[in-house]
Amino acid sequence: MSNEPSHQHPHEHQVLNPATEEVIATVPAATPEDVAAAVARATEAQRGWAALAPADRARLLRRFAAVVDGHIEELAALEVREAGHPIGNARWEAGNVRDLLDYAAGGAERLNGAQIPVAGGLNVTFHEPLGVVAVIAPWNFPMPIAAWGTAPALAAGNAVVLKPAETTPLTALRLAELALEAGLPEGLFQVLPGAGPVAGAALVEHPGVAKVVFTGSTAVGKGIMAKCAAGVKRVTLELGGKSPNIVFADADIERAAAAAPGSFLDNTGQDCCARSRILVQRGVYDRFMELLAPAVTSFAVGDPADPATAMGPLISAAQRERVRSYVPEDAPAAIRGEAPEGKGFWYPATVLEATGPGDRAAVEEIFGPVAVVLPFEDEADAVRLANATDYGLSGSIWTRDVGRAVRVSRAVAAGNLSVNSHSSVRYATPFGGYKQSGLGRELGPDALTAFTETKNVFISTEEQ
Repeated sequence: MSNEPSHQHPHEHQVLNPATEEVIATVPAATPEDVAAAVARATEAQRGWAALAPADRARLLRRFAAVVDGHIEELAALEVREAGHPIGNARWEAGNVRDLLDYAAGGAERLNGAQIPVAGGLNVTFHEPLGVVAVIAPWNFPMPIAAWGTAPALAAGNAVVLKPAETTPLTALRLAELALEAGLPEGLFQVLPGAGPVAGAALVEHPGVAKVVFTGSTAVGKGIMAKCAAGVKRVTLELGGKSPNIVFADADIERAAAAAPGSFLDNTGQDCCARSRILVQRGVYDRFMELLAPAVTSFAVGDPADPATAMGPLISAAQRERVRSYVPEDAPAAIRGEAPEGKGFWYPATVLEATGPGDRAAVEEIFGPVAVVLPFEDEADAVRLANATDYGLSGSIWTRDVGRAVRVSRAVAAGNLSVNSHSSVRYATPFGGYKQSGLGRELGPDALTAFTETKNVFISTEEQ
């Protein structure tokens, strides 16, 4: 990446603080040999883990959750330094890891099969663990998304090898230490920092890995899916998004405008669920824009360690350049906020008025604090615009009409929709996308079954 010093050792990686550009750590970069050794250790550990009584697995995972809970502040501070997340967000992320471990632990004893009525015997199904699961986590939410795959995979009786993103390995490495402190077996949950094309590719291609869970760009996800095909390897993909925020004229416009900035500025817009396409019914368009401007410009940008900060820097110089490419100097920016000068990968909150639904900024995922506003005429037009994208991850609908809320929710092709809200993610509800936003679902009550094979057993009751 462009922000890495050229003199670093090929098997090491320097981690930068995106708010200051200072090197805060140097971590080993895993080689294919390291990956092979980790998978061998995981394979051995998984056999013993799967043989434990479900209650014992659950107890250890709850202990892991308790240890994480005792280190919330430490983990949050690490996230502030390596990812530039505001401290309030980072505390939520660490807490989400704890909560997800607790929730998944509850599933270990409830991984129920079925008794299916058949003639001539008894038919039962079992959910059996896959073996070794590779989790390839992104840099935008390093802690929670790592846990989304890891917690249910462990609860279902699998071992996990986690490869964090190159820019954000520190919280993952610390979680692996805390797992051992909690009493999880050696080798069961391992973290291998490294480059995607090296360590990530080696994990995906290793025949001892039964499933790959990947969160990241659609382009990289397609490549991983293709590599998994060679071994008929199971895969869950959580990829890009270009989610709509649909504001109807009958909505509470003041509330919708006040909530809109958080929907695309949270995590500096580096969120696959970001509502970066704001669709506003023409009759209230001008009023909405009047209300949106002060809401955007008052969104507090600054030192991520300050509890008052709502938005920090982008993750890297390369990401800042990518975001800039969508906002040329002469772009018709309707609203532009402020950003700190000097060191750090800062970018101001920006709202563009699209000249048409085909604008590049209106159809491509920017992954930065930039939204595009488009007017629509009626309900059918809103649905047409909302679905005019290759993605289908999330979205919001603002209306006081319950019937309209249900109709539009059913008509928009997306996996996670919110009405009069921008909340997409809860550990107790399923998460995933339509179309090129991904494959499979994470979180929710069925999360563990995604890490199992279903075995069907028929026992004849005919007299011998």
